[in-house]
Amino acid sequence: MYDGDENKRLDALRLAIELGADYIDVELKVAHQFYDSIRGKALNKTKVIVSSHNYECTPSTEDLANLVARIQATGADIVKIATTALEITDVARVFQITVHSHVPVIALVMGDRGVISRILCAKFGGYLTFGTLESGVVSAPGQPTIKDLLHLYNFRQIGPDTKVYGILGKPVTHSKSPILYNESFKTVGLDAIFLHFLVDDLANFLRTYSSTDFVGFSVTIPHKETALECCDEVDPVAKSIGAVNCIIRSSTDGKLSGYNTDYIGAITAIEDGLRGKDSGKSTISPLAGKLFVVIGAGGAGKALAYGAKEKGARVVIANRTYDRARELANIIGGDALALSDLDNYHPEDGMILANTTSIGMQPKVDETPISKHALKFYSLVFDAVYTPKMTRLLKEAEESGATIVTGLEMFIGQAYQQYERFTGLPAPKELFRKIMANY
Repeated sequence: MYDGDENKRLDALRLAIELGADYIDVELKVAHQFYDSIRGKALNKTKVIVSSHNYECTPSTEDLANLVARIQATGADIVKIATTALEITDVARVFQITVHSHVPVIALVMGDRGVISRILCAKFGGYLTFGTLESGVVSAPGQPTIKDLLHLYNFRQIGPDTKVYGILGKPVTHSKSPILYNESFKTVGLDAIFLHFLVDDLANFLRTYSSTDFVGFSVTIPHKETALECCDEVDPVAKSIGAVNCIIRSSTDGKLSGYNTDYIGAITAIEDGLRGKDSGKSTISPLAGKLFVVIGAGGAGKALAYGAKEKGARVVIANRTYDRARELANIIGGDALALSDLDNYHPEDGMILANTTSIGMQPKVDETPISKHALKFYSLVFDAVYTPKMTRLLKEAEESGATIVTGLEMFIGQAYQQYERFTGLPAPKELFRKIMANY
């Protein structure tokens, strides 16, 4: 982006050498000009990084390899390439270059889909990464803060053997999963990292990152139903629900197994919320016989509808598209409503409401799927959204006298199951609650 005089910029770099800078970074386009200007002068301890920036795309592996060779030919001590991610799979080509390179290479992919390149470069042989001193003040799109690199991603502990986990979604950066899993991996001493993966095409992602080092994934909106098709084996419960939120890759043959832990986390949290009102724990679910209204017919909606039905509830699906609500209702044996009719639907008091859509999620925190006057017919309201923890729906439900259950409860409950599937270790439940209490 520099549009000043090139000689002035080269003067600044030459002065940096005289003053004993450890590194200087010269753009490839002027590298030969720069080397001509310092011919015969001592570089002292200064190492020269020669860099190339591509703000349009990430070239093919072959073109990247040729670019590295061109940069190396200038006399560079360290090669630096920065490209732009149009899809998260672009990053894999850059990893291929760094892992096979015989020269020091800084290789970073810019943009939200390229963030993983800035963290996993430590695993794939990258020379260094960049972090910002404060959030939002970046010199290139997609840079994490130094604080996150060191404390959230434990960057200094990442090496070639580090196992990779992550959450696959779009959007995905709101997810608190990396906070939860990275802290618990560190506490139990696992050489593993958990990342946000901003994924457009799930099948393409799973094909591209097929190494057994990519061990397991949480799956969120909008990929839960597609995930079912992408797995080699699917747990019977996940098959019944028609959605997968946890994928495990076999360390022996690389096969993908799909599970659903959403329904356990959510249903247990809702049962606990209902039992809070009744004294004593009965073996019969407090959901038995209750009218359970699910908003949304996507992956999480299917999971909750299935779970509630299993516990003996009468289930109603409300969805923006009535046909999708009808389809799910037919599968699980329930009734269907258009979301627009929900405000006037109150066949009885004491119903249960579960929002499984992203309505009310950051940044659209003023939205709610149902008007406040309709909430007085519900004894308990659950919201799967947990950013923010108190959504408008939950605030208005509480004001209307309903028991509320936050999405954080579902998040922690399903994470217990996923952690055990990911690691083969018992979930550190107290640690999970302690970590999430701070967020």
